[in-house]
Amino acid sequence: MAHHFPRLPNTDTVKAMPAKPKKPSKAADRPSAENSNAKPVRLLSGGNPQIAKADGDAPVQAYITAMPGWKSELGHRLDALIMQTVPEVRKAVRWNSPFYGVEGLGWFLIYHVFTRYVKVTFLQVFTKSSGIRYNGAQTTI
Repeated sequence: MAHHFPRLPNTDTVKAMPAKPKKPSKAADRPSAENSNAKPVRLLSGGNPQIAKADGDAPVQAYITAMPGWKSELGHRLDALIMQTVPEVRKAVRWNSPFYGVEGLGWFLIYHVFTRYVKVTFLQVFTKSSGIRYNGAQTTI
């Protein structure tokens, strides 16, 4: 038995369907770290602030400000110490944690908020005098 498909209409007589208006992206609706009118930052389990992935000082400062209780003061102190020690530091927020690094050398420090402590992870530590490199050192404050 042969299948017969319906005949397609002549394209000269078919009117074009109007295009659907595009919906604005959800990212446009989300507040950014630089937006002063942004909604309060959501705290994830353990009190870790949920900050969107971004580069620069502004998202890191938003993260530090959103850290609960005594942890925010600790975040400000860590940030100031890093800025004083490594003036050319590069900052970013990745995976809801502030990252600190040097252009061309990569990231060297991350910290993350937990319920009762802040985990500080040193990813790569270089000493100029000896050229020794240490990987993955962690400490809890």
